Amino acid sequence: MGLFEPERTNSAPHPRKEPRFPEPLSRENLKKVFEGCVDYMERTVYLHGDRKRTVTVCYLLGMARNERLSDYVLRPLAQDPALSQVPEEELFARLQYGALYNLAANRRTTLDDVVNDLILGSCALFFPGRGDALTLPVVTEEKRSVGEPENEPALKGVRESFVESVRTNTAMVRRHLKAPELKIREHIVGRRSRTQVDVLYLDGIADPDTVERVRRRLDGMDIDGVEAAGNIEEYLTDHLNTPFPTMPYTQRPDRFCQALLEGRVGLMADGLPFAWMLPGTIDQFFKTGQDRAFHWMAASALNVIRWLCAFVTILVPGLYIALVTFHPEAIPVKLALSIVAAKQEVPFSTVFEVLIMLLAFEVLQEAGLRLPSPIGATVSILGGLVVGNAAVEAHIVSPAVLIAVAIAGVAGYAMPSQDFAAALRLWRFLLAILASAAGLFGLAAGCAALIYHLAGLETFGVPYLAPFTSGAGEPRGHSSLLRPPLPRMKWRDGARHTLNRRNQR
Repeated sequence: MGLFEPERTNSAPHPRKEPRFPEPLSRENLKKVFEGCVDYMERTVYLHGDRKRTVTVCYLLGMARNERLSDYVLRPLAQDPALSQVPEEELFARLQYGALYNLAANRRTTLDDVVNDLILGSCALFFPGRGDALTLPVVTEEKRSVGEPENEPALKGVRESFVESVRTNTAMVRRHLKAPELKIREHIVGRRSRTQVDVLYLDGIADPDTVERVRRRLDGMDIDGVEAAGNIEEYLTDHLNTPFPTMPYTQRPDRFCQALLEGRVGLMADGLPFAWMLPGTIDQFFKTGQDRAFHWMAASALNVIRWLCAFVTILVPGLYIALVTFHPEAIPVKLALSIVAAKQEVPFSTVFEVLIMLLAFEVLQEAGLRLPSPIGATVSILGGLVVGNAAVEAHIVSPAVLIAVAIAGVAGYAMPSQDFAAALRLWRFLLAILASAAGLFGLAAGCAALIYHLAGLETFGVPYLAPFTSGAGEPRGHSSLLRPPLPRMKWRDGARHTLNRRNQR
């Protein structure tokens, strides 16, 4: 049985029932669907005080906004004198086409449609003796207000970030990109959660094949609910057996719109305060929202520093083990004498020291993330003093090991994407173990295996190393390391099949 192969049991296959509620549409059947739900409400209204003509309003408390329901629906029903004079056969059409002060009014004939509308924040009007209903969106707007992005600080740019409401997020994108070519396609994912997942792209720029691949995979997802980012990422990605992320995401609308202008396809899910940019290539995980805001020389230098930090964080621990254990002749004499003097009273091997310090560093980082902010800062300071200073004074680890691990750890924090930094940390352990087994040869073999692994990854038909391995002869906006002045970037960034490669004169 494979690592990710599901266990074979005698349980039935994942059942699908369409329609979910086959009973005919009626107020009684709707009440049975929401039986036991304390938030299900019904209100019977006399049309302008006429007890012979009634309408029953059904809604879910908390999903519908009380003010809209009262002012736009209940008030016209109860106070409009013209409604009491309308013949019975014309009343439904009059309410559907203008008697109620609402932007939309939908006629529903199935119980499934009415149930879904109520869950999305609509109210349903039932008329005696009719087999249909009228639903009107009165959804509440209670949500987290738009604030500054926490994971991507805006040093020189817009100070707004995506929130959990997908419609608020698409509105922010519309404000940044006022182009009618911006297309937004909605998909409903999850049998139970019924989550809205939107696909965004610029018609005439984005690759139609990539758009179709994303939409086809969304339609093929058959799961119970979408409650976390993994419910989207692990079902859309091409490769599950890799620690490296293949779907870059952002909290910033300006960076997301820039990705759309480059020809990428955007993805948003209701309830998640960020958006994905597809297809993902390795250079996307080294970019920030400030790359186009800073001067091109500073932006290029910072990008080079990030790439150097990636090599430092993954290679330094293994390189230290290989040099000290197998190749001491490659170390300068004075530095070698200093390392030997510091290790004389340490009872453990170099490999054990490095691995223990790396593990302690990961434990401290995890503890700092999980605890509340005041306690997390205290634990970080206490852990740094105990693990660092006390461990050296107790001769558990040597100062050189502590410095090497600290340099590798701090360099990892320079990564804009923490998902990519987590993958580098995993490979850092592997390279350290290979270096402890075969020295520089093991380290070189591990690096070759890493490059081979990355070269075999693809995202929606685009190689993961596309900035370096493909696109020969295709015009590109700029190289993956250096950013030229913006007026000289005549072509859209990235090696992908965009319909319109040129972005300016």
